[in-house]
Amino acid sequence: MAVDYFAGDSRTNRERMLAGDLYIADDPESGRLHRRGMRLADEYHRAELAEDPGAREILRDLLGTLGEGAYLTPPLFVDYGENIHLGPRTFVNYNLTALDVAAITIGADCQIGPNVQLLTPTHPIEPQPRRDKLEAAQPITIGDNVWLGGGVIVCPGVSIGENSVIGAGSVVTRDIPANVVAVGNPARVIRSID
Repeated sequence: MAVDYFAGDSRTNRERMLAGDLYIADDPESGRLHRRGMRLADEYHRAELAEDPGAREILRDLLGTLGEGAYLTPPLFVDYGENIHLGPRTFVNYNLTALDVAAITIGADCQIGPNVQLLTPTHPIEPQPRRDKLEAAQPITIGDNVWLGGGVIVCPGVSIGENSVIGAGSVVTRDIPANVVAVGNPARVIRSID
């Protein structure tokens, strides 16, 4: 017997998604915006390879915010792009995967290594709701002057404080305070930064 998870809730799945509530990823507007994000990411990659002076405008159109002097090395992979906010003078290396179902906010002067994954989507632990394709998302916030080493994975709902360094290959499953070095899976603080 099918469960009506949204009984009494007149919102669309997109409205539920934007509110951070459980939803099913079948909303036509979300589908259109997802295809737009993939297309713009591809256009940005091609324009950057061709040294097209319009590449930055494509990136500005893709992202929610593109800070002055920020640079993102293609290729990159996004769900929507519009929920990504990149601070000024931040550098992002190759192969960023930013699943921006919820907001991803990256501060000023950050260094993001290659193959970093910023993952906002979540899925139910319980088998039946997961089988029924329910999902949600939690925002990710990265403070100013953070360095994420190559291959770092940042999980949904995580905040990383300013000036912190996350070692290569680490999986960040919970908040990291400011001014520390954290490494491992799950990432643990190993020392403070003076």
